[in-house]
Amino acid sequence: MATTTIPMLVVEMPDALRLMAWLSPGYPVGAYAYSHGLEWAAEAGDIRDEASLLSWLGDVCAYGSLRNDLILARHAHRAAHAEDGNALSSLNDLALALAPSRELHLETSQQGRSFLDATLGAWPCPSLSAVAPHLSGPVAYPVAVGASAGAHGLAPEATLAAYGLAFMQNLVSAALRAAPVGQTAGTRIIAALAPRLVALAIRAKDADLDALGAATIRLDLGSFRHETQYSRIFRS
Repeated sequence: MATTTIPMLVVEMPDALRLMAWLSPGYPVGAYAYSHGLEWAAEAGDIRDEASLLSWLGDVCAYGSLRNDLILARHAHRAAHAEDGNALSSLNDLALALAPSRELHLETSQQGRSFLDATLGAWPCPSLSAVAPHLSGPVAYPVAVGASAGAHGLAPEATLAAYGLAFMQNLVSAALRAAPVGQTAGTRIIAALAPRLVALAIRAKDADLDALGAATIRLDLGSFRHETQYSRIFRS
């Protein structure tokens, strides 16, 4: 009996799906292990319910590291798209230096290194291969994501918005494990923050590096205190 071979249909993956894959909880970067100081905030009583968690995360979004991350990711996107490895290396040095504590440095550098290695292995492209040697050591997470997206020609606006949403979703997930907040409340918080994340991404798209800066002092100090916190489940 004759057999018929049905050819496999091969289509290019849409940019949105690629970002969803890269920034999903299943991407092997170890994001689940970090709380960005949130575990200490819950221990100290700063986060005790839905309202306080929303306020805390809103400040991280508007005045803290997320704003810086989006600016850094945008500049990494531009440098990788132009295959400017030297600019990307200098930007990465700056991004790593901005980490205010040992734990937050570990958080960004471990995730960044893991993200870049996984992307080079599973989603290679000539532009990313050209700039990757300039990021041979520790890599800040926003630099790794921005560089990968720029090398693949993904839209910067979508990249920044997706990064911001994934960042917040990870912190809400951490809160579900460390604070007295349930899944329904966590979902409401994501819905409330989503418009702010889009607006932040739009502003970050055209921001220069002089716009970098943060004012979340209690979070930064809390990340130091988390190092000696008696009982903890997160690495930051």
